[in-house]
Amino acid sequence: MDRSHIIDRLSHQLDARLHEAGQRADWAVLAPSVLELGPQLQALAARGPWSGAERAALTRLRAAHERAAAACGAASAALGARLDEMRSNKEGWMAYALAGETEMDRA
Repeated sequence: MDRSHIIDRLSHQLDARLHEAGQRADWAVLAPSVLELGPQLQALAARGPWSGAERAALTRLRAAHERAAAACGAASAALGARLDEMRSNKEGWMAYALAGETEMDRA
């Protein structure tokens, strides 16, 4: 039985989850899809050697996985940059907050 359609379905599911995660900025939505890949691929591999079509499908799945990993990495880097910016502006925000409190005390 050709397994390439199963592998392509996994690839499409991963791409769909990646799109959903990107739209919602919810990267945790990818976790179930990625965690399921290992056991699913092991079960498929237990059926015997891969055909040429199946290896091509595995290449497409690998590309989908790399896109997901790159998107998560980019989101992580953007979040890290935002946190660094927040840390560097912490004193200014605290001064602004304290100034607001003294104005509230006067009212």
